[in-house]
Amino acid sequence: MTNLLDLVGLYRAQFQTTIAGQLQYRGALALWMLGLILQPVIYLAVWSAVAESNGGAVDGYTAGDFAAYFLATLLVNHATFTWIAWEFEHRVRHGSLSPLLLRPAHPIHKDIADNLSFKILTFVVLLPATLALIAAFRPTAAVTPQTVAAFVPALLLAVALRFAIEWTLALAAFWTTRVEPLNRLYFVFALFLSGQAVPIALLPTPVRLIADFLPFRWTVAFPVELLLGRLSPTQIVVGLAAQTGWLVAAILLLRVVWARGLRRYGAVGA
Repeated sequence: MTNLLDLVGLYRAQFQTTIAGQLQYRGALALWMLGLILQPVIYLAVWSAVAESNGGAVDGYTAGDFAAYFLATLLVNHATFTWIAWEFEHRVRHGSLSPLLLRPAHPIHKDIADNLSFKILTFVVLLPATLALIAAFRPTAAVTPQTVAAFVPALLLAVALRFAIEWTLALAAFWTTRVEPLNRLYFVFALFLSGQAVPIALLPTPVRLIADFLPFRWTVAFPVELLLGRLSPTQIVVGLAAQTGWLVAAILLLRVVWARGLRRYGAVGA
């Protein structure tokens, strides 16, 4: 067992290692940040043009509303995204998972520390870029102290939920050596059902019902809608409950899949 002080030391060391490593690849870091910023800006430009061509609004969303939605999505997506589903296959195929298993702490702690430190580092660039986009697109939103207060736990739950889901997805590498097609299928579903490409309210009713039922919406769209004041108090409570329920389910599934995958990894590597 690893106690709390050991974990604090592990996270501190991993933060330093990740930040130092990222600073050695400034060009790749800049390209990643450019892609991260461009994706929601492209969606924003497209939907703003659609709104203008439809008399100024699409189902209640004006150009200013789309600006607020996609700029908030930019920040929430940055806070919640992971890359472990793409990296874990390499660990399993090339055996680099083995030394991680010899450490006293669960390998997931390394990935959590990597993820958080990368986001802290890149947020320094993302924040001024977002402020510049706000000045350029002039978003309109009903952000209040109350919505911000409710947004904080919703964002934290979204970060934890998305990480747990995608870390579990990454464990498919224990059973197949080519997980990229599975990853791509997952991210296509997530792109639309989480509200990254289009607000959930604009989806066709059957698709919207599916989005409400699955966990994707609660990782991005829900905290965005909450922050922008588009949810009633009842919807906020229901959303927080959905996030909590899905998070508990995701953690339980992660523990089961990890235990079974680890047995398979040990048997194959023996």
